[in-house]
Amino acid sequence: MAPRFVRPALPARVFRGDDGEPIPYGERWGEDGPPSEAYSRVSHPERFAPLHAVADAVIDYLAKTFDADVDSTLSHADDLVRQGITAVRAVRIVPRDPDAAPLTFVFTDFPGLAVHAGTLHDFVYPECGCDACDETAGCEAEELERLIQGVTSGGYSEWVGSKGDVGMRLAFDDGSQSGSGNHGPVPQDRLDNARARLARLPDGWAPWPLRAN
Repeated sequence: MAPRFVRPALPARVFRGDDGEPIPYGERWGEDGPPSEAYSRVSHPERFAPLHAVADAVIDYLAKTFDADVDSTLSHADDLVRQGITAVRAVRIVPRDPDAAPLTFVFTDFPGLAVHAGTLHDFVYPECGCDACDETAGCEAEELERLIQGVTSGGYSEWVGSKGDVGMRLAFDDGSQSGSGNHGPVPQDRLDNARARLARLPDGWAPWPLRAN
C-alpha cells in the first residue's frame, strides 16, 4: 500500500480589503450568498500561490513512491484540453504501467494549478477564483490531494460516448465518488485517440505501480 501524502504547511497570511479589515476567505458569505458584483471580482489571487508549493511536494511524493518517469518541460502544458490557461511550468509524470493514467501538472500564472489526468480531463485549482466562489488555497489543496489519491489507487475512469460526449469518474478509498459529463469541446483527433485508448481499459485506469524499495 502506498504511503499517504503529507501536505507541507501552508503559510499563514492575512489579506485585507479596501477598508483595511481582514478578509475571511472561505467563510465570507452568509445565508444570503455573495453580492452580484463579487462574481466579476477577483481580489488577492496571490492567496493561491501556495498551491505551487503543494504541487511540487506532490510531484516529489509521486516520484519517490511510484514507478514512474518524471519530465519537466513547458511544452507538456499542451496536454491540457482546456484553452486560455497561461502556463509558467509543466511537469508530466508517466507510470511505467501503460494502463495507469499519466498526470501532467501545469503551474499557471494566476497563480494556480491545472492537472491533466489520463487522456481527456483537466482539473483546475482554483476552478474559478472569483470572490463569489470564495475558494482558499487549503481547500484547493485538499481537492488536489483527492484527485491524486483517486488516480494513483486505480479509482479513475474516463469514457467517450457515441456522440463525442466525454465523462469521468473518481472513486476514493473512503467509498465516495465524484464524476462529470461533457465538459466542453474536445478536438476530434483527441477524441479518436482517447476512444481507442480507453477501449483497452474497460475497468478504468489501473493503479500506479509502487517503486521498489
